[in-house]
Amino acid sequence: MKNNKGSRRSRNKATAPHEVSGEAGGDRLSKLPEDILVNILERVDTLDAIRTCILSKPMLQLPTMLSLFDLNIASLARHHDVASHGFNTAHVARYNNVVAGVAEKVLSARNLEIPIQKLTGRFYFRREECFSIGRAFARTMETQKVDEVEFTLITEKSVGRCSHDDLLCYAKLFNTWLGDWPVVFAGLTRLWLCNMRFSEQDISNMLSTCKRLRNLRLAYSDAGVGSVLQVEHDELVELSIEHGEFEAVQLKCVPKLQRVNYTGWSYPYPNLTFGYVPQLSRLSLILMGISFNKNLHLSHLLVNVPSRISDLHLDFKSEKIWVVPECPKLLAPVLCKLRVANLVNLPEGCDIAWTMFIVEAAPALKEMCIRVWDHWCTMVTDKEFREKNGYCEKANVEWQPSAIDFKHKNLVKLTICGFQPDEYFLQYVRRILEVAVNMEEISLHDREACERCGHLDPNIKVSPSRYPQTGEEKNTLRDEITKELRMISPGVIRFEP
Repeated sequence: MKNNKGSRRSRNKATAPHEVSGEAGGDRLSKLPEDILVNILERVDTLDAIRTCILSKPMLQLPTMLSLFDLNIASLARHHDVASHGFNTAHVARYNNVVAGVAEKVLSARNLEIPIQKLTGRFYFRREECFSIGRAFARTMETQKVDEVEFTLITEKSVGRCSHDDLLCYAKLFNTWLGDWPVVFAGLTRLWLCNMRFSEQDISNMLSTCKRLRNLRLAYSDAGVGSVLQVEHDELVELSIEHGEFEAVQLKCVPKLQRVNYTGWSYPYPNLTFGYVPQLSRLSLILMGISFNKNLHLSHLLVNVPSRISDLHLDFKSEKIWVVPECPKLLAPVLCKLRVANLVNLPEGCDIAWTMFIVEAAPALKEMCIRVWDHWCTMVTDKEFREKNGYCEKANVEWQPSAIDFKHKNLVKLTICGFQPDEYFLQYVRRILEVAVNMEEISLHDREACERCGHLDPNIKVSPSRYPQTGEEKNTLRDEITKELRMISPGVIRFEP
């Protein structure tokens, strides 16, 4: 949250608690000074904040002093028995109308001397109410200074229920809304779209209209099977693409782009190409790999990135390891600035020694996190289905260290989640201690707990955890790891509760 001391002073220069409450016997909340009350209200959904103010007469004017607005249909859903009855058309219309009404009344009655720091709208994307919501936001943005504007558009049908025609219909509605309210989209800084199928020209038009856009998230949204997404934008800082049908994503000229998240590409390779992206520093790749997916060479993917990647996140979804452990000579030129590496959801029971290729190729690496987890409730467990659809059996990744006497001077922290006291893990920790000469902390955690995994089919055999539980077990294991290593402090290895 941005500091807004000046505006807070103008709201309430010397208001005593008893003056705010209006009466000695008022509730304790309304006795607080206005600037503190406003600060509290800005930390919750705006609809909840308004409900709170309605209950106390001295607080009725506080919504006009807010500088952060979060108009979120989720706050409405919490007050209805959605879990039992689900959403229906009446629910959706009612919630959208409430969002539109609150936006119209509260935003138009604001104290114009207080600038809006952030205006967030999260609502169901329906033709009937979109006009009212767009009008309310447009009036505000035409008459008031707004620093950040965010939209999350939720389609009535969920991902699994959307047909091809539904995707086209939602995209057409969005294009109409984009044309109806250009002033809104010209000031938009963050946009999340889901379940939409555009034409390639539509996406280009959206990017050119949303001139201030800094964060774009496309979930199950694309320009059709086999389409090419070309991105050129002067202000975009973060781009997230999740489960689109793009054959290729070309980041041609995005001078301020810093973070790219790419999840679940539909072709053998991610086909992600980088043009002019001088500030790109964080890359996240997430895929539940099958035999159809080709192994990825990071040196090829990042060949045009100017050696600025400092944060790398690879998520394998407990399935096939789809990245190639390359030799340092090939990989070092693109990872020479890497400082943080996260390799998560590696399948259990396999050797993790291959992850050392990151350590060898990244001399500036300071922190590394490895999570080993068979997350059964998200995995495909039917054997026949797995064979038919190309799911791979567990297998060790082939890798050979480039130099036995290799040393790393900057790696100071290693975190392993899903640690088990078997040969693979023990050898790996011992090797890290040999290599990382300035290691300060190795944090070892048990498997992650998931409540849904507790209700699995009894036929799924989940081996029990052997993570050390008692202090004696932990001390014995710590000694076993470090017994042949000199100058290693026992405090470096930590078994987390």
